Amino acid sequence: MNRPVTGTAQQGMALLVVLMLLLITTILGLASMRGALLEERMSGNLFDRSLMFQAAEAALREGEALAAERRIADYTDTCTDGLCTAPVPNCAGTGNNMTCTATVDRWTVASPPYVTAAAVQSGDLSVTPEYFIEFMGLFPNWVGCDRAEPVPVGCLGPRYRVTARARAPGRAEVLLQSSYTSPE
Repeated sequence: MNRPVTGTAQQGMALLVVLMLLLITTILGLASMRGALLEERMSGNLFDRSLMFQAAEAALREGEALAAERRIADYTDTCTDGLCTAPVPNCAGTGNNMTCTATVDRWTVASPPYVTAAAVQSGDLSVTPEYFIEFMGLFPNWVGCDRAEPVPVGCLGPRYRVTARARAPGRAEVLLQSSYTSPE
């Protein structure tokens, strides 16, 4: 004979179903919070990178303005005041026994010859970017002018490479370079 099921026999099952639903809701809530925190960190990193990029670009413009003012004789191998001659290959030996390795780019050495540029402020964060300028030599201002005899006036112009860096401890770091021709 079948017995009718009473309400007292099902009381434990309702509690189990409610606890399972509560557990699923908690897991979904935690996953949502984790996603929101990740998005907040990504937004902060994007802000840092954008600020550092703007600071490095401001330093580039400051370096280009300085390059336009300086004379070629101001650029030295020792990079006095951030004004450097063109990088040269590392060579050792003499005569036929000379060996040269690749040119060492100044921004990769342990202590690059940076000079400080004007500080960039955003909210409570202040960034002081740095730059240095390398005189790369004289290059034609238009195609083929250097092959003419005699070389026309204004044919050759100075070229500079400006390297700028912006960074803050625990934040993004941005390195930018520009090739600049000084109007002479």
